[in-house]
Amino acid sequence: MIEAKFQAWRDLHHAEAQLDVLLEAFGDHLAEKEGYQTIGGIEAVHLYLIRKYSWLPRDVLTMRTSELRLALHVELQGWKAPPGVV
Repeated sequence: MIEAKFQAWRDLHHAEAQLDVLLEAFGDHLAEKEGYQTIGGIEAVHLYLIRKYSWLPRDVLTMRTSELRLALHVELQGWKAPPGVV
């Protein structure tokens, strides 16, 4: 029973980590698309949301990655991760 619980936790955290890596890769995609010269990854995601919605940096920077993915739901539709990301 305990081993099954730990395995479930490992699986959950592994899946969350994979989603975080995908968000970082999507940030690189956004940086290229938006012409951000010196940032990528999660910083590009933050900047994109700040500029698109006029949200305050302090609000965007405190969002969990699950909330960032939700805010980018439309943009993520049809995007394909580069090979080898996950």
